[in-house]
Amino acid sequence: MKQAILCVDDEPTVLRSLREQIGNRFGDRYLYEIAESVEEAWEIIEELSEEEVKIIIVISDWLMPGVKGDEFLIAVHQQFPDTVTIMLTGQADLEAIERTRVEADLHAYIAKPWTEEMLLSTIESGFKKLNI
Repeated sequence: MKQAILCVDDEPTVLRSLREQIGNRFGDRYLYEIAESVEEAWEIIEELSEEEVKIIIVISDWLMPGVKGDEFLIAVHQQFPDTVTIMLTGQADLEAIERTRVEADLHAYIAKPWTEEMLLSTIESGFKKLNI
């Protein structure tokens, strides 16, 4: 079964950086999907499910128009409890992070601006959690 990493952020430059950094490290082992909104992320999740692609990691910004990242990650966790959730943001309040940690089994919180090494080591620790 193919596996994917999904990044959700309303800033296209952030998404391009994430996809480039993650893709450079892990090559063609995974699919890399990006979404500029929670609505777009759900469309991608639905398409991947139909194609029998398992989303193993979701990295989401917190402050986005419409649905906040904590609400999105909690909903993802409810539907896909095995998916590793990571919040990447410069804006989240501690209450939102803690709520996500409890309700979405948040694997990690990464502050913006992030370092490539922090991002990649966090993803690798997520793989360990999944026994990949």
